[in-house]
Amino acid sequence: MSQTPISAQYPVGIPDAQIIRSDAQAIEVAHRVAAFLLEGDAERDRTRQVPSEVVDVFSNSGLWGITVPKVFGGAEVSYATLAEVIAIISAADASLGQIPQNHYCLLEDIRLQGTYEQKRFFFGLALKGNRFANALSETGGKNVQDIQTRIRRDGDAHVINGRKGYCTGSLYAHWLAVLAVDEDDKAQLAFVPRGSEGLVIVDDWSSIGQRNTSSGTVLAQDLRVPAANLFPTYRSYESPTLAGPFAQITTAAIDAGIARAALRDTIAFVRDHARPWIDAEVEKASEDPLTIIQVGNLGIRLEAAEALLERAGKVMDAARPAPDEDNVAAASVAVAKAKVLTTEIAIEASNKLFELGGTRSTLARHNHDRHWRNARVHTLHDPVRWKYHVVGNWLLNGVKPPRHDWS
Repeated sequence: MSQTPISAQYPVGIPDAQIIRSDAQAIEVAHRVAAFLLEGDAERDRTRQVPSEVVDVFSNSGLWGITVPKVFGGAEVSYATLAEVIAIISAADASLGQIPQNHYCLLEDIRLQGTYEQKRFFFGLALKGNRFANALSETGGKNVQDIQTRIRRDGDAHVINGRKGYCTGSLYAHWLAVLAVDEDDKAQLAFVPRGSEGLVIVDDWSSIGQRNTSSGTVLAQDLRVPAANLFPTYRSYESPTLAGPFAQITTAAIDAGIARAALRDTIAFVRDHARPWIDAEVEKASEDPLTIIQVGNLGIRLEAAEALLERAGKVMDAARPAPDEDNVAAASVAVAKAKVLTTEIAIEASNKLFELGGTRSTLARHNHDRHWRNARVHTLHDPVRWKYHVVGNWLLNGVKPPRHDWS
């Protein structure tokens, strides 16, 4: 006889966030939080443990509310600023840099499809420091859009049944957003508070990288949701919106942060620990001419990726006041270009760390392999080879990118 699953236990504190008022303040706070997170990054990765107070410091910093529209009391930072904030945090701890990524996407869903009352309520929660996590994707099905979780009306509420996977941040969340398909095969997004009857969070994430994202399983078992907590998310793709580019730029920003971390640790290790090759005939590894060339190449490629990331944010910012077929397509293409370079430099920089650092850089005490593991896992979010296709099809044939979360 099978046992009823019990939700994983994690001490989630009462939210008590400051409110960030500007783009400049968001960047300043991000640097301060990053310095705090960097102190224990390697050890948290090694132990697969994140103390609850660490997550609370992060969300109570106010960074999780920076996309809330000004009319509802938030900073409504630019997309370019948001990408930079995510990259700054991800360079300190890539797992913790990822956990609010879907939180930001969910706030965008609320902005696009929420009623005034829904926006007032959920944006208010975000500004107070509540953390939202996703229960969107599923591990089975023909492809990522084959959603089996169902929602049906039951009196004045709705009931959800299904199994979700890759639920990033679920262990740390105050609220979870569950994606389900209704009787008309339309995708609905239901926000439910942690501890709801019928909501089970399973702490079973066991990937080699992004170890502390808590991207495990969420079960909905006759989970009741009031109508006021339901969002018609399918509408975000029936007309041109920035929902797809938004999801993609936040993902690309995490990869940029991973690349920064890898290059940072490469430079430090080459300067302080690596030995020069005998044929270089120099005193220090940092004077080895071939090493200098490789580090220069990494620095240039990272800066190019960052420049495309910032440019993509600005293209999105230009489209935000009045999105249409053309400017949304241009935003998707701009983000696709950034996604290609952030993916490639994250993998290359995390690999070159070992080549340039030498055998001693692989010792377990350094835990440098976390950068490669994080890059390799996170860049699998969607196949970057299709970004080349998106850009090429746009340039050659004028074909606009498809409208979904991965474009």
